[in-house]
Amino acid sequence: MRFQLIGVNHKSAPLEVRERLAIPESRLPDTCRDLTAYPGIEEGMVISTCNRVEIVAHTTNGHADLRGFLHDYFHLTAAELDAHLYEFREKDAVRHLFRVASSLDSMVVGEAQILGQVKEAYATARAVGAVRGQLDQLFSRAFAVAKRVRSETAVGSSSVSIASVAVELAKKIFGTLEGKTVFIVGAGKMSELAARHLMAHGCASIFVANRTYDRAIGLAQKFNGQAIKFEDLYNTCDRADIVITSTGAPHAIFRREHGEQFLSRRKNRPMFFIDIAVPRDVSPEMGKLDGIFTYDIDDLQQAVSSHVADRRKEAELAEAIITSEVERFEARLHTLDVVPTIVSLQDHLETIRQAEIDRVRGRMGHLTPEQEMAVEALTRGIINKVMHTPITTLKTAAKESEATTVVDVVRRLFNLHDKEATPPEKKSEVETRQ
Repeated sequence: MRFQLIGVNHKSAPLEVRERLAIPESRLPDTCRDLTAYPGIEEGMVISTCNRVEIVAHTTNGHADLRGFLHDYFHLTAAELDAHLYEFREKDAVRHLFRVASSLDSMVVGEAQILGQVKEAYATARAVGAVRGQLDQLFSRAFAVAKRVRSETAVGSSSVSIASVAVELAKKIFGTLEGKTVFIVGAGKMSELAARHLMAHGCASIFVANRTYDRAIGLAQKFNGQAIKFEDLYNTCDRADIVITSTGAPHAIFRREHGEQFLSRRKNRPMFFIDIAVPRDVSPEMGKLDGIFTYDIDDLQQAVSSHVADRRKEAELAEAIITSEVERFEARLHTLDVVPTIVSLQDHLETIRQAEIDRVRGRMGHLTPEQEMAVEALTRGIINKVMHTPITTLKTAAKESEATTVVDVVRRLFNLHDKEATPPEKKSEVETRQ
C-alpha cells in the first residue's frame, strides 16, 4: 500500500484556516490535474467540503511531499498551515477514509451528506484521469463500507443535524417559526436541507437567490417559493426573517453595512443568518449589530455536540466494522500483489505442457478423441500438482510481510521474466480461483 492522506477538518483547524483552503467545485478538476503532476504522485484526488479539505494520493514509492503541494498551491507558509494538518499513510490512511465516508469523522456523526460529497469528488477526479487503479479500488471499497455501516448500525438514525440545530436556534430567537419567511442564498444541497427543515416547522414562505437564475427557479419551485435574481439580493433580503447562505463566494457577501440597511428597512425587527459557507458568506462584523444573529458552521458544531451522546454506542459498532474492513482491504491488496506472478507461473507451465505434447505427438500416432482427452487430463493434472505448492505459498505469503521475498524466490525458481501488467481478464480469472 502506498496511500497517503493529508488535510484539515473542523477538529484540527478553525474556520479562518479552512476557508483559506476551500476549493470551489469549478476548480476541482484542475486541482486534481495539478496534484497528479506533482512529483511522486501517481493518482490523487481532493475532498473539499465546508468541514474539511483533504488530499488523498497513491504515491510512487510510498512518500510524496503533500505538505509541499499544499504550501505551493495555496501560497501558505509552514507556520500558517502545518500546525493544523493531520497526515496518514498506508493502513491509517485507509482507516481515515473509511471513517470519513461512513460519517464517523463528521461534525454531525451519522449525517448522510458527506458520502455524497466524497462520491462527487471521486467522480470529478476519475473523469480527469486522476483516479485510475489503486485509488479506484480504495474508494470503491470505502463506499461499500459506508453502506455497510449505514445498514448494520443505527449511527445515522438520530434526527440531530445541522438543519435540526438551526431550527432550535431560530426558535430561541423568534419563539415560534409560524409565519416566518426564509431566504436561501445559493442553491446548494445543504441550504436546501436546512430550508426544508425550517419550512416543516412552520415557516410560511421562501425566497431563493442564486448566481445562476435557472437553479434559483428550480429550487424555489420545490417549496412553492419565489426566485430572486442575484443582482436584486440586497434589495429583497430584508423581507426574510431567516437567511440561509452558502454561495462558495471567495469573500463575504453580507457585510456590516448590509445588516444596517436591512435593520433600518425592517424597523429593527431581528434577522437570523445561518452561514454554512466556507469561506464564510457573512462577515463576523455583521453579527455585532443588535438585531442580527449570525451562526457560522463552527457555531453550529458547538450546538450539535450536546445532542450526539446517544450515538456513541452505535459509533463504537461502526468503528468495529471499519477495523475489520481495513484488514480485509489490506489482505486483498496484498493478494493482488502476487497475482501477476501466479499468472506468469500458470502461463509458463502451460507453455511447457503444450510444447511437450507437440514434441511427442508424432511418435504417438493417430489418437482417438477419447485418447486425446486422456492425454489432456493427464498432463493438466501433472501441471496442477506442480503449481499447487508455489501458488498456495504465494497466497499465504500475500497476507504477511514476506510477500515480496516469496514472489522473488518463485520467479527465480521458475525463471519467470517480468512482463507487462496482468491483463484484466487474467487477473479476474486468478481472483475467481482464489
